[in-house]
Amino acid sequence: MSAPLRNIAIIAHVDHGKTTLVDQLFRQSGTFRENQRVEERAMDSGDLEKERGITILAKPTSIEWAPEGGQSNYRINIVDTPGHADFGAEVERILSMVDGVILLVDAAEGPMPQTKFVTGKALGLGLRPIVVVNKIDRSDARASEVLDEVFDLFVNLDADDDQLDFPVLYASGRSGYASEDADAREGTLTPLFQLIVDHVPEPDLDPDGDFAMLATLLDRDAFLGRILTGRIESGRLEVGMPIKAMDVNGNQIEAGRATKVFAYNGLEREPVLHAKAGDIVAIAGLTEATVSNTLASPHVSTPIHAQPIDPPTLSMTFSVNDSPYAGREGDKVQSRVIRDRLEREAETNVAIRITESAERDAFEVAGRGELQLGVLIENMRREGFELSISRPRVLFKDGENGREEPYETVVVDVDDEFSGTVVEKMALRKAEMLDMRPSGGGKTRLTFSAPSRGLIGYHGEFLSDTRGTGIMNRLFEKYGPYKGKIEGRQNGVLISMEQGEAMAYALNTIEERGVLFIGANEKLYQGMIIGENAKPQDLEVNPLKSKQLTNFRASGKDDGIRLTPPRKMTLEQAIAYIQNDELVEVTPQSIRLRKRHLDPHERKRASRQAED
Repeated sequence: MSAPLRNIAIIAHVDHGKTTLVDQLFRQSGTFRENQRVEERAMDSGDLEKERGITILAKPTSIEWAPEGGQSNYRINIVDTPGHADFGAEVERILSMVDGVILLVDAAEGPMPQTKFVTGKALGLGLRPIVVVNKIDRSDARASEVLDEVFDLFVNLDADDDQLDFPVLYASGRSGYASEDADAREGTLTPLFQLIVDHVPEPDLDPDGDFAMLATLLDRDAFLGRILTGRIESGRLEVGMPIKAMDVNGNQIEAGRATKVFAYNGLEREPVLHAKAGDIVAIAGLTEATVSNTLASPHVSTPIHAQPIDPPTLSMTFSVNDSPYAGREGDKVQSRVIRDRLEREAETNVAIRITESAERDAFEVAGRGELQLGVLIENMRREGFELSISRPRVLFKDGENGREEPYETVVVDVDDEFSGTVVEKMALRKAEMLDMRPSGGGKTRLTFSAPSRGLIGYHGEFLSDTRGTGIMNRLFEKYGPYKGKIEGRQNGVLISMEQGEAMAYALNTIEERGVLFIGANEKLYQGMIIGENAKPQDLEVNPLKSKQLTNFRASGKDDGIRLTPPRKMTLEQAIAYIQNDELVEVTPQSIRLRKRHLDPHERKRASRQAED
C-alpha cells in the first residue's frame, strides 16, 4: 500500500525565507543524512539563483515524514515557488498541481506586494492556506500586527469563511523550529509537518479513470529531449504507454509514448515504472507538447482547464552586436544562433514572447519585467553570446477609451527623512500615492499606483536618494489610461570620439565634466558612452589624449594622476540607464554603453529625423 500523499506549495514575497525553510524540512524529515554535506538553500540550484539569493524557477521536490508513533510515512510533495513578480507565471502554473499552500510572511515586513499576488492566485483556486509567520526571532519582529495584516489581506482578496479560518504557526526557518506560541525560540518543525498532514487534504482525484495530466513545467534534457512536469489528475501512467498532447481547445498536437517517467525524491528526479492520480511526475517522449497542454490517453477528448497567464508588459530589442569589438569575447554572435536560443527560451518560459523586429538582425523580446529579461540576458552572456540590447519599452494596448498602458502597485519602505524626496520623484513619474503610514523604527511605508513606463530606470536613483536604505517592491496592477509624456534621464552622456585605450591624463581632464564609467587603459571605441555629463546635453570627448612631449617630461607618464573610481554598472542598471538612442553591448566579459549610431554624422541625422 502506498504512503498517504500531500501536495503543497510554499508561497511568499521575495526574501521572506521560503527556500531556507525547505532546507530545514529536508533535514528534519531525514531526506538528508546527518553527515551529508548539502549546500545552504539547496533548492536554488542555478548559478544566478545562488548569486542573487532569489528563486527564479519553480522546483518540485518530495520528502517522507512519519509522525512519532505513527503507522506509516506520509509522502509530502513540496514546490518551492519564485517570490518575485517577474516570475509570477511560474507561481500561477504550480498552484494547479497542489491541494494546499503554506503562506510564509516575514514577522517584521508583513504582507508585501508579491504576498498579495500569490495569495490572490491561491485563494482564487479555492486553496486553504496555512499561515507561517517566519523570522520570528528578528529583533524587530511584530508578530501580532503582521497576523492582523494577513487577515486584512485575506478579507480584501475576498477569501471565503473556510479560508479566513486559517491555522497559524510562528517559525524561524533558519533555526528550524515552528510553534503555535509566538514567544517560542526553540524546538523543531514537527508542528509544521503535523499541520500539513492534518490541514492539507489528500488529492481527491479519480484513480480508475483514463490517464490525464496538465503540463505545468517544461524542461530540456540533452539525451531525453523535452521533459514535461505536472500532476496526474486521473488514471494511471505506465512507462511505454501511448499518450497524446492536446491544446486548451482540445486539438491534438502530437501523439507518442511515455518513454521515461520520473518521480521526485528529495532533490533528485528518479525514474519509476508507473505513477497514479495525485503524483507529481515528469514525462519524456513528446517533442512538441508544451506548458498548458493536456497529456492524456489516446481516447481522451476533453482537455484539463489551464490557468490563463498574465500577458507580458515590457519588451526589449535583442540584436546582433555590431560594435568594433564584436566577436572578440564571445563565440555566439550570429543572428541565427541568437534566434534559436530565444526560441528555446520561449518554449520553456511561457511569460516570454519572441517576434521578429523591423530592424535588421534583431528580435523583439517581451516579458513580465526588467528582472526577468535581465536574467535571460545574463544567462545568454554566460553561455558565450554577444548582444546589443535596447532600452525597455512598455507594451501599450487599445482600450475602450483609447490607448492604455500598464500600471504597477509600488510599495516603498524608507527612512522618514527620505519620504519627501521619494514622493516628489514618484510624482514626476506620474505616480499617484494611495497610502502613507509609519511602519515603525523611524520608517515610512508609501504605496503608489504608477505607470510602468515611469519606473524604468528609477531603482538606481531611488537607492541613491535613500542612501541605499530604501526598499521598493513592484507588482503589475492593471492596464489604465495613458499618462502622457514622462521626463527621462536629466543628464547627457560623455561620448568617446576615438578608438583605443583610455589614457589617465585625458580622463583626469574629462572627469571635471561629469562622472566616468571607465578607468584608465580600458578599451573603447568611437560612439561608446564613457561617462555621464553634468549638463543635459551629450558631449563628445577625446579619452585618448596624452601629454605633449617636452624637454623636461616624457609623453604618456601618468604616474601622479589620481582618478576618481569609475561608476561601474550592473547589467540591470545599464539597461535601465540608457535612452532610446542608446544600446547596451553585452558580451561574456564586458558590459558597455554606446550610442545606437556610432558615427557622429549618423547620430545627428537620426536626431533630426526623430525631431521631425
